Amino acid sequence: MKIGILGSGDVAKTLAAGFLAHGHEVMLGTRDPAKVSEWAAKHPTARVGSFADSAAFGEIGVLAVKGSATEAVLKSADASRHLAGKVLVDATNPIADLPPDHGVLRFFTTLDDALMERLQRAHPAVKFVKAFNSVGAALMIDPTLPGGRPTMFICGDDAGAKAAVTTLLAEVGWDSADMGAAAAARAIEPLCMLWCIPGFLRNDWVHAFKLVSPA
Repeated sequence: MKIGILGSGDVAKTLAAGFLAHGHEVMLGTRDPAKVSEWAAKHPTARVGSFADSAAFGEIGVLAVKGSATEAVLKSADASRHLAGKVLVDATNPIADLPPDHGVLRFFTTLDDALMERLQRAHPAVKFVKAFNSVGAALMIDPTLPGGRPTMFICGDDAGAKAAVTTLLAEVGWDSADMGAAAAARAIEPLCMLWCIPGFLRNDWVHAFKLVSPA
């Protein structure tokens, strides 16, 4: 599958490398190709291009940028043209430019309106699915933990899009828990806050969530 990743930070590069390792074709979209030149040299089969190039390239897309940059990046990607009808995995979180409070991140959204809901309203032709936002980059691909496969909580308005993301997640070592429509991002995005607390308080960044239910 062709996967176009919008972003060039740690999360974007981690996901890109992981998808390459699992046999997918990948293009990393960035404003500054020089920023990823070292990464690209280590992954010669990867492509690097603009946000628009990456959006057009992918059969499925991944949005992996700062939450505050999402709208600008989607505009630069010409989302209404290049992402219409496509699945876009939303790995972003609405983290504010403020320090944590007792280890708790600050968000620029409210519990009544998630970032992904805002993006879905602004780009109705794009099939957003929330995923990869509730764990650190180190465990995003093929996590190995004593408790077994961790759970990625996902949501989105399109059932087919969520099925595609569930398949992709399974390939890279995750169980999925479908929490429903895009409104569920109001609960899934704050999982980032909860995940980060042990890191800020105890420098513990190697953990993931697991949903346990009756067989």
